[in-house]
Amino acid sequence: MRTTMNSGKKSSFVKNIFDGIVIGVIIFSLSLVSVQLSTASTPVPAKKQEKPIVLTGGTIHTVSGAIIENGMILFENGKITAIGKDITLPGNVEKIVVTGKHIYPGLINPASNIGLNEIEAARPTVDISETGRINSNVRAEVAVNPESELFPTTRANGITISHVMPGGSLIAGKTAIIMMDGWTVEEMMLKAPGGLYVNWPNLRINRSPFSRQSEEEQKKAIESGINELRDAFDDARAYLKAKKADGANHNTDLRWESFTPLFEKKMPLIVGANEVSQIESAVQFAKEQNVELIIHGGRDSWKVAGLLKENNVGVIVEPVHDLPNRRWEEYDNPFTVPLKLYEAGVLFAISGGGNSTMAERNIGFQAATAASYGLPKEEALRSITINAAKLLRIDAMVGSLEVGKDATLIVSTGDPLEIMSNVEIEFIQGKNIDLRSRHTELWKKYQEKYRQMGLLK
Repeated sequence: MRTTMNSGKKSSFVKNIFDGIVIGVIIFSLSLVSVQLSTASTPVPAKKQEKPIVLTGGTIHTVSGAIIENGMILFENGKITAIGKDITLPGNVEKIVVTGKHIYPGLINPASNIGLNEIEAARPTVDISETGRINSNVRAEVAVNPESELFPTTRANGITISHVMPGGSLIAGKTAIIMMDGWTVEEMMLKAPGGLYVNWPNLRINRSPFSRQSEEEQKKAIESGINELRDAFDDARAYLKAKKADGANHNTDLRWESFTPLFEKKMPLIVGANEVSQIESAVQFAKEQNVELIIHGGRDSWKVAGLLKENNVGVIVEPVHDLPNRRWEEYDNPFTVPLKLYEAGVLFAISGGGNSTMAERNIGFQAATAASYGLPKEEALRSITINAAKLLRIDAMVGSLEVGKDATLIVSTGDPLEIMSNVEIEFIQGKNIDLRSRHTELWKKYQEKYRQMGLLK
């Protein structure tokens, strides 16, 4: 009997613990939901343009042509239909007076991790790279989180389009070009794939006495990395050739299928490379493989600008706000890379800084720094608008204000390269974007705090 009672008490005790754990888990889960709801982005994705809109009275910076003072820009169904001083307006047009303001094309960030990287210290919110070294089948857009808190804070500075790139050890995967507003990834998509991203192997030999590998071992590792890349391209070509010959009896391998648009020159090979040796090696490889090439990073690209110009290779410069790569280099070396590429006639765009959220939303100021170190100001603006669009093969849609292009534009108080300018109105394919964000909500909150303290009127 005592045994039975003890067993019953023990069973009851275990049940109480279990119930307590379950209740605790439920409460914790509800608290997480509550926190997520309370911290969710305030802005609601914009609805499609329903009627013609005209912006009138502002200074229109077309980028591709002349500046129009006191101009008018009309757009319908997400497309620009007229630009000028005196244009014929439809009867149901919505008129927005922007006298004293400046109208620019929406800014483009040509290299970004936005939507893939939320909180760097929280691993579950980081989805930049996959395991393995050959991930040509990876599609960046699949992992983009449309609910990211970083979209509102970034687009508030005028960034309307971002080129999202995966990371990885060798062949990282395919990139995607997205618009900075939408309920779903499909709604946000502008173009995919944007390119196949490859991190070029490090070709530098470490001759330090503290190196873990001998010089010979490092040479073998470098050769192995290049051979691994070459083998992947050869395997892809062999696979596609075999499938073309007998597709009905050929198993599908998405890794090699993904090379099709690259070999057909429908997308470029985008190579992460900074040093001269890497850039030269990548250019030679692209020539061997007969694919179009874009260099991303390009710290030393100015040293081989002639090679890049000769082979029609563009550069995504990242970042401008940085320290010199080597101790003996001039302090302003990162600031002057865009100028040197411009002088050499190399097509380039300035990036916001990859996985650095603050640098990404300040892309206009990175371009401004390049301008302050010699790059013509109009070229600095082009590097984050039309030239970025040309590099990404989307210049038929965006990058400048022209009839027939997307109505993706910003209205600001001044030059977007100036830190005191503010973006007041933003359209993405004619959709009027809500520019509220975590930053604006906190600004209002603490403005009220100081008002209650009697420090503000």
